[in-house]
Amino acid sequence: MPVSLDFAKYDLMDALDLAVLIEVEALQRYEMFAQQLGHRYDNDPYTVFVYMAENEGKHAKELYERREKLFGDTPKRVSRDDIFDVEAPEVGAADSSMSPLAAFQVALSSEKKAYDFYDRALAHVSDPEIRALFTELRDEEAEHVRMVEEAMANLPPGSDVGTEEDEDELPAL
Repeated sequence: MPVSLDFAKYDLMDALDLAVLIEVEALQRYEMFAQQLGHRYDNDPYTVFVYMAENEGKHAKELYERREKLFGDTPKRVSRDDIFDVEAPEVGAADSSMSPLAAFQVALSSEKKAYDFYDRALAHVSDPEIRALFTELRDEEAEHVRMVEEAMANLPPGSDVGTEEDEDELPAL
């Protein structure tokens, strides 16, 4: 497990807050990748990362709304330090010459990491509400894995080829 959390000390609010933080971290990493790469052509890696960021954003919003409905504006007791890189793609994973297929492989790896996190966490959670939440989140991550795999299978021929930056095409500094 990428992080070592003591799930026995968390309640449902903490679990929801952790889940929101995990989704927001992934959202921000995908947005960073999209910004780094820029949009160059239809269905390029930028497009993949924007798509993944939108999905993470929707998930974070749903979890946040659920948390707010149950606990209002009660202050969080967990922080981003508690979940570093649970789902977010590795910082150096984006490359300006990566192919759309490589971008989806980064996303697939991230979704699998999130699935593994929730799956492993379940072994340490005894609270029935948190178990139900983490089971739901694990199952959603499994659906995300399936969704990314399906998108990869539907890529057009040539999607495994990245672009090579030509020195003549680089902007002058």
